[in-house]
Amino acid sequence: MESQLLMNEGTTFFRTCLNAINVLSGVGLISIPFALSQGGWISLIALFILAIICYFMGILLHRCMEVKPQIKTYPDIGALAFGKMGRVIVSIFIYLELYLFAVDLLILGGDSLEKLFPNWGLKVGALRVDGRKAYMMLTALLILPTTWVKSFGALAYVSFGGLLASIVLVGCVVWAGVADHVGFQQRGVVFRLRGFPTAISLYTFCYCAHVVFPTLRSSMTKKTHFPKVLLVSFSLSTLTYGLMAILGYLMYGENVETQIALSLPQHKINTKIAIFTTLIYPLSKYASIIYPIAQAIEDASPLCATRLMSIIIRMLLLLTTVVVAIAVPFFAYVMAFIGAFTGVATSILIPCICYLKINEGWRKFGWELMVIVLIIVVGVSVGLVGTYSSVKELVKRLR
Repeated sequence: MESQLLMNEGTTFFRTCLNAINVLSGVGLISIPFALSQGGWISLIALFILAIICYFMGILLHRCMEVKPQIKTYPDIGALAFGKMGRVIVSIFIYLELYLFAVDLLILGGDSLEKLFPNWGLKVGALRVDGRKAYMMLTALLILPTTWVKSFGALAYVSFGGLLASIVLVGCVVWAGVADHVGFQQRGVVFRLRGFPTAISLYTFCYCAHVVFPTLRSSMTKKTHFPKVLLVSFSLSTLTYGLMAILGYLMYGENVETQIALSLPQHKINTKIAIFTTLIYPLSKYASIIYPIAQAIEDASPLCATRLMSIIIRMLLLLTTVVVAIAVPFFAYVMAFIGAFTGVATSILIPCICYLKINEGWRKFGWELMVIVLIIVVGVSVGLVGTYSSVKELVKRLR
């Protein structure tokens, strides 16, 4: 996500690789074993295919930016391809993706705190709020001061903790399997058609980072090396995702929770570390996730640019995301919806369409055009089926 960057002008190849890995290996790691349990072992093939497709989409964005050096951001690419309307459409998808991701972070915080401290609630007058809803509110209160920071650079350094959190989380899962004698004996299923759309949607969420790639590329000293950055970051991230998915599924099989940390043995120190680690994600990333949305609102009118209005805007954004999180408190399925709806659009469809328009690739019949058209067909199919499936699951759980 755009919030997870650690960058400045003249960033080196190594640091850009760290930034890209930080963007790609994030919250998706928590639910990747659940995704595998939904689709079965064969769905791992889809994970690797999606990794290749999304890597290629990053290359297409890089080629679009080579046309004009002035292109710095994802909306700039939309504007280059389709003018003002292109910028608006791309921006809408970006902000919607960020907003829904912020909602999912609050759900994650509520689930993690409930696991650590069960049977707790809030009482305000005659109103009592129990369980995850109370913890989502508490998470929002903890996050609130971080939303007042107006320096994107400062927020980026805080959000870098997400990369360390991912490393610690993988270590805790391995420790549970080996030292806590959970073992790796579960066989799972080869393929589950009913859960395959959910699996694909969650896999797509893991690679929803393309909104960041143009900004990340712009920060590099040697921009021609960006394809190598993509290769390194996608390779390492896919390796991490595959490892976590396989380990979690071998440990818990069909009983794996939507968040792997919630499946670990209770009352173990590494389990508590894993759950506290998952709390790092909402606390370190929420403010910087919501920052671009708040900034866009402030830039829309001079009346919104004052310090007081800035704080009010961020508080209202936090309040609305809390309301949505409480209304739809299903972490994995909200994540699946993000992956299928906004993720497919920003990470697959928009790069293809913009590339064809900017480079007039649609006029040059050849293998590249055929591959891109095939990817568009796959993307539309994944988007439609995944969105329908995730919405259906959310509605079923709300009844």
